[in-house]
Amino acid sequence: MTRTDAPDAPRTGVWAEVVGQPDAVRTLYAAVRAAHRQVRGEPVPPGSMTHAWLFTGPPGSGRSIAARAFAAALECTDAESPGCGHCQACRTVLHGTHADVRVVVPEGLSISVAEMRTLVQAAARRPTTGQWRIVLIEDSDRLTEGAANALLKAVEEPPPRTVFLLCAPSDHPEDVSVTIRSRCRVVQLRTPLTSAIAEVLRERDGVEPELAQWAASVSGGHIGRARRLATDEEARERRETVLRIPLGLQRFADVFTAAAGLVKLAETEAAAANEERNEAEKEELRTAMGAGGTGKGTAAATRGANAALKELEKRQKSRATRSQRDALDLALVDLAGFYRDVLVTHAGADVPLNHPDFAGPIAKAAAQWTSESALRRLNAVLDCRVALTQNVKPIIAVEAMLAALQS
Repeated sequence: MTRTDAPDAPRTGVWAEVVGQPDAVRTLYAAVRAAHRQVRGEPVPPGSMTHAWLFTGPPGSGRSIAARAFAAALECTDAESPGCGHCQACRTVLHGTHADVRVVVPEGLSISVAEMRTLVQAAARRPTTGQWRIVLIEDSDRLTEGAANALLKAVEEPPPRTVFLLCAPSDHPEDVSVTIRSRCRVVQLRTPLTSAIAEVLRERDGVEPELAQWAASVSGGHIGRARRLATDEEARERRETVLRIPLGLQRFADVFTAAAGLVKLAETEAAAANEERNEAEKEELRTAMGAGGTGKGTAAATRGANAALKELEKRQKSRATRSQRDALDLALVDLAGFYRDVLVTHAGADVPLNHPDFAGPIAKAAAQWTSESALRRLNAVLDCRVALTQNVKPIIAVEAMLAALQS
């Protein structure tokens, strides 16, 4: 299907969740319509629908949201407007309860080969209630080498009614192996415009226009971040704390105070994000294992419950580590944006600042530092982000970075 023959990008139903990506939505919608015709046994143009897709784009561009919308539209029972958002298939896919759609969200820092083999076995089965069996892997760049090899075998010889949806920051070999990428159709997402993010915050989340515009302007095009800033006062306070660091490093002793504070912020944010879920999982496990029961056999059941609880706590600890790293990385992105804004101010470039509400401190920093000094500080932040991906202990990586920022 040529671009001129492609249907217009819909903006209703599940597609309304895909913010600021009209080209991607147009491509996906055309593929969905072809898939529905294929299920009905009608002829479709070659290549209009394929069994493996790779969604790429910068953080916050909505990779997983686009993939979920695509999955919902594939299972949608409304043949005239697939992706209606109202039918049971659309609702269950979006809520993660559809029997034929398996969503893999890494709990820890990687996706293991054992988990992927189990997933591949499940993907080989025929759909039970839907039209397709769909496997959606968020953060597929976290696949271990063994897991990637296990997935490759399934992608090379896919069952006829199975679709694989992978999400990754880019299609670079460091994120997705060349062999897997070569078997996928790539959907590249872009950073959403500030106006598109602000519109969503106003219309869908009911955020006041002024707050919505501010949150969109300082989010760096990250939709989820914009929503948190617009709806969570503590998130706004954490951001301000981070952005006060560059001009707050007056003495070397400030390095250790700021490092401890930054790591603590990440730990607090991770704990807040996981606390309710952790307790719910533990309570559900206790109930399933017969907690509080009496009578014959309860001792053995209790031992089994304790073992299962320890395994759950192990998974939760791994998830907490990942959440902490992600929260810390988000803070580093804010810091990098500050130094980028200093460089922009030095150059006198007519481009928007990442942190327009910190224009005063940014101008002050630009007056104090040379462009070379600001660039060196920016590189220190980027080096810290790399160190964290290599499993350097957070406090050590952050202290090394802040020492470079203070000097």
